[in-house]
Amino acid sequence: MWRAQGAGTVRVMKNSWMREAERRALGRSVLLALLALGLAAGEARGDVGIDARRAEELVRLVRQDCGSCHGMTLKGGLGPPLTPEALRDKPASSLVATVLMGRPGTPMPPWQRFLTPAEAEWIVERLQVGFPPQ
Repeated sequence: MWRAQGAGTVRVMKNSWMREAERRALGRSVLLALLALGLAAGEARGDVGIDARRAEELVRLVRQDCGSCHGMTLKGGLGPPLTPEALRDKPASSLVATVLMGRPGTPMPPWQRFLTPAEAEWIVERLQVGFPPQ
């Protein structure tokens, strides 16, 4: 893109990668806000609508996939422990966001391709009280 400026002409370069980064940051902010609203609604209902079969799958996923980094007993490994004691001071909405979006710059991957926000909330609720055995 060229733009005339006074006696000279200046080329203005658009940083498409910067715009993409800004769009992603905005998307993350919107997702966090929606997650917070969803958590508040879920807490008011006391249920996030996970059926028994999916609950079994989620327990297996946490024990196997999360356990590969956080330890098979979830007491820590490459990743930090996921015990009620370790999670006590962390807001549920922050933990749900971490599950869904991962932690950039760390080995923690995003799980939003595999989990809905309601499923991530279900997992976090169970982690905060003591995750069920497989």
